[in-house]
Amino acid sequence: MKGRGVAFFSGGKDGLYALYLAEREGIEVPYLLTLKTSIGLSPHWENLDALKALAESMGKKLLTFDMRNGSEALAEVISSLNVDYIVAGDIFLEDHLKWVNFLAEKAGLKTLEPLWGRNTLELAKEMLEAGFKYSIIAVDKSKLGKEWLGYTFSSIKDLEIFTSENPTIDPLGEGGEFHTITLSSPLFRYAFTLEKISVEESERYWWMRFRVMRR
Repeated sequence: MKGRGVAFFSGGKDGLYALYLAEREGIEVPYLLTLKTSIGLSPHWENLDALKALAESMGKKLLTFDMRNGSEALAEVISSLNVDYIVAGDIFLEDHLKWVNFLAEKAGLKTLEPLWGRNTLELAKEMLEAGFKYSIIAVDKSKLGKEWLGYTFSSIKDLEIFTSENPTIDPLGEGGEFHTITLSSPLFRYAFTLEKISVEESERYWWMRFRVMRR
């Protein structure tokens, strides 16, 4: 494959692994796009400084967009970037895939969703084996306890412990059960450690304010 892309970027493992796979296929991805949600708190947006540090470690330009301006305006921004693809890390959320396809159509681009339809347990193992390390920064209060905040997946053993203790939770949190920040990956020039600042509560989540420190 050839061309350029913009990748949705929250700092989490799924989007970054999709970006990693896209670049392995030959797509150049100079832009990362972080969204300020209009439908409740985002633990990723609340830790935007950490996302800026990750973007800098990849040498990529971080763009932000406030979704209060609407999807049509977002499509216009994307269409101005001189790219061919929107890269996203959806796995089985149909509504989000439809939305990404809508944006791509409006912007005159193609959608690239390299994780779509994959088995999430196998995908989690694949990420870890590729050198991805990630920590939980938010949990859905109805599904996981706040003691899991800061839990780090750096090996298959960490994954096995988590899935053994939480057999009803998707291994990648694809149903929104938890959210992550990536601390190490082949995309980064250097790895990070996670430093917790505080634990906060929103309507849906227990979540962390944190900083990432270059290791």
